[in-house]
Amino acid sequence: MSDSKRVAIIGAGASGLAAIKACLDEGLKPVCFERDGSIGGLWNYTSETTPDHASVYKSCTINTSKEMMAFSDFPVPAYFPANMPHNYVLEYFKMYAEKFQLLPYINFNRTVDSVRPADDFKATGRWKVTTRNSDAAEFESKTEEYDGVMVCSGHHCIPHRPHFPGIGRFRGHVIHSQQYKTPDIFTDKKVLIIGMGNSAVDIAVDASHVADETYVSTRRGAWVISRMGPLGYPADMLANSRAMFSMPMQSLEWMVEKMAQFKFSHEMYGVKPNHGALQAHPTINDELPHRIVSGKVRIRPNIDHFTENSVVFEDGTEIEADVVVMATGYHYEFRFIDEKVLKVERNETSLYKYVFPPHLKHPTLGIIGLVQAIGAAMPIAEIQSRWVTRIIKGDNSLPSMEVMFHDIVRKKRSMSSQYTPSQRHTLQTFWIKYMDEIANEIGCKPDLKRMFLEDPMFAFRCWAGPCVPAQYRLCGPGAKFETAKETVMNAFQNIRDSFNTRQKPIPIAKTQMSFVKRDFTKITPPLFKQMVLPPAFRGKTTEERQCRDLMKLIRASKMATAMELETYSTLEQQHMDTRHETLIRKQCRQFENSPLVSTKKSDSATSYVLLLACLTSIFVSALFNLLFRF
Repeated sequence: MSDSKRVAIIGAGASGLAAIKACLDEGLKPVCFERDGSIGGLWNYTSETTPDHASVYKSCTINTSKEMMAFSDFPVPAYFPANMPHNYVLEYFKMYAEKFQLLPYINFNRTVDSVRPADDFKATGRWKVTTRNSDAAEFESKTEEYDGVMVCSGHHCIPHRPHFPGIGRFRGHVIHSQQYKTPDIFTDKKVLIIGMGNSAVDIAVDASHVADETYVSTRRGAWVISRMGPLGYPADMLANSRAMFSMPMQSLEWMVEKMAQFKFSHEMYGVKPNHGALQAHPTINDELPHRIVSGKVRIRPNIDHFTENSVVFEDGTEIEADVVVMATGYHYEFRFIDEKVLKVERNETSLYKYVFPPHLKHPTLGIIGLVQAIGAAMPIAEIQSRWVTRIIKGDNSLPSMEVMFHDIVRKKRSMSSQYTPSQRHTLQTFWIKYMDEIANEIGCKPDLKRMFLEDPMFAFRCWAGPCVPAQYRLCGPGAKFETAKETVMNAFQNIRDSFNTRQKPIPIAKTQMSFVKRDFTKITPPLFKQMVLPPAFRGKTTEERQCRDLMKLIRASKMATAMELETYSTLEQQHMDTRHETLIRKQCRQFENSPLVSTKKSDSATSYVLLLACLTSIFVSALFNLLFRF
């Protein structure tokens, strides 16, 4: 790798980790700079706040399911929750970094001050990157040249604080949602939340448990969607399928609105917006309807002005307030990049497919993660990173400047016609559409027509089932077909496994694992290294370590279903004695419903969900096509 191109990566959050791995996959040498002392970025929860750095609040749970937010070649462990709290998300990132050995390429506590073209940029496309030590008392600056730069610093950096008449004389406490961590500051207070996005509603729900009164002020309202869909499966797994997005947009929007209205009447609860469900980013929350119906959260219109101790709304009503939280979003900008290279104006910039500045002679600067999709952000950052590294390496190329500018203008016009005017909707797109668009550039978009000829059942699963990120590892550069296929086929099973927390004990004999219905042998050491055990089961004594090894065998039997395995008799004889039986019995409950034990039940449930989703999409599509003819 000594002769490889060096790529500077700014940030070690989800996007930065994906960028490091993409560089390694393409034989490039990544050099990552992270201003904090650990990975995770936004998902690295801290109790303190800094003016230019955002992190999640303590109660934050990711809105997308684990199957839809996973990196394409690293599934989330089956025992992780379906929708993960922030600590599980961070743990997943740490597992990802450890699995692919990414940490040695990260320079922690290094802040990037400037990124500018090198003196010979027109000939080489190289960049000068200046960094300094973040935690040192003495200023230490260093400038180096790199063959490429991948900016992975995110866009939740600079809080947007709108001005309201009279807010300067308001005597209460005013904060931005970026500063919120725990609801302690709301105890026995009268709280007003401004905004109705995801963070606003989450904070309102938190406050309603401890505050005297909680109000939410919204200009337009919002469509509120539950994380949980039919049969208890994650809603995004059922909605983000190729079958669903093959329907007319009007019918898809109608379905989303009916699903939201089925949960609760948006008109009656005072939150229904004037725009359609797909004309703005929906708000994801499960608890808001229950807090409204119990009177713990009250909806109010837009603010007219503040007084010293109260807030007056546009409808003339007035409330007293002790704490005001502005959950009003963020500005994004790149202070370390000159405006001649990348200009941001009114939260809008001109990037080819949200990644490349089109006017540069050499496409060696890529912006990763600067897109707001209705779906998970991590797979988007990963596929963008795969594309950028291939461009820097020279395996792929960009079209002419004219073609890129035309694409940018077309996207801006599409956004202005599809979405309601808002600073939040300058980066908006649909998840599957955008993923396919970038996959086309790489050459890794699944070829469903060919797949239907070769393996109709698997092709149907890819079309009607959730479009999990592993689909983009089935073909093309970086393909890992067998593992990707297994991930696609096991998507619903992994969700079911996360709920297997109340199982009956399984009897285990000393020399026989009766719950394993196949024989397993030839477990290779590399396979053992890939196994991940629950944090609660970490052996310290010799007996516990031996028991842990056996549990690795059990987990291998579950995860490596595509492999030919038989009884590992030597390990069984050594470890299955009475000293280990209690420990093993305690850990075996989670395996009762594994595919090795109950394949018919799992397959039938998955087939039922897929059939339900497919029939629903076909029926609604046919209905709307018929109506639109008249």
